[in-house]
Amino acid sequence: MHPSLPFITVALCTHNHADRLERTLKTLAELHPTEQPWEMLVIDNGSTDGTPLLLADNGWHPAGIAVRVVREERLGLSNARNRALREARGEYLLFMDDDETPDPDWLCAYERAMQEWRPDALGGRIEVFFEDGVRPPWLQDELLGFLGKLDHGAARWLDAPGTPIFGGNFAFRRSVFGTIGDFDARLGRMGKANIGGEDTEIYRRLLAHGCRVRWVPEAIIHHRIQTPKLRRGYFLDLHFRQGRSEGAAKRGSGRRIPPPYLFAQWLRAVGRAVGRRLGSGADQSLRLEMNAAYFCGFLLGWIRDRG
Repeated sequence: MHPSLPFITVALCTHNHADRLERTLKTLAELHPTEQPWEMLVIDNGSTDGTPLLLADNGWHPAGIAVRVVREERLGLSNARNRALREARGEYLLFMDDDETPDPDWLCAYERAMQEWRPDALGGRIEVFFEDGVRPPWLQDELLGFLGKLDHGAARWLDAPGTPIFGGNFAFRRSVFGTIGDFDARLGRMGKANIGGEDTEIYRRLLAHGCRVRWVPEAIIHHRIQTPKLRRGYFLDLHFRQGRSEGAAKRGSGRRIPPPYLFAQWLRAVGRAVGRRLGSGADQSLRLEMNAAYFCGFLLGWIRDRG
């Protein structure tokens, strides 16, 4: 590494979350100092609220750390992350979200793993923190992963599709994107559109290219959940949109009429959801309702969209 260049670029992509972002930026001052230099890169993804004004005030800058703010007008989290790829100067590029609080040792834990193992990509533990209210009774433990919670246990190499790394706390050797390509701009949140899947898609691409992915459980970040904004509809919409995207991709340029087995899957999913809700109540049925929403989206994407 050139002595004048940072070892790590921490990239934070944000869109119209000035209230959450302000708290996140303040936590950067609490990070333990690293052995090698790092830089802070903030990508303002077309914000129209108070975000530009907040970022223009350098009072939040961590002491002794180079900070750059870049505006990306093309809306979409993947577009913002791809802009970070172009702007970053570090050997490693570490992403975080604008509603997170990193553990003070978060950055140092990643630095130690990067220096010891020299992986192509890394992922860290994400804990969920309900910052301003009581957890809703319908929010079962199995649903916390859809709010970003992630824990793969002890430190190890990840090599299975079922052990993804999440966008709220993952890092890459910057050069690896020359092999695997950029983030898929069709995936990821776009403004208010509740689209996901870009992080698991790029993780699978890493595996397909034989890249080495290291799990770093000591690199902990806390995803702050604004409890009053939690809605069942968020989870249903997330799965409907995911299904629609995957349905369109699966059909490709084929016939618009879905194969019969998809209708059978849809009917079974809807039947199970209705049965659980009638039998056990709404607090116990959301996971099955999410499956039904997914198949509804999948069928619609197959019929109406083109992959």
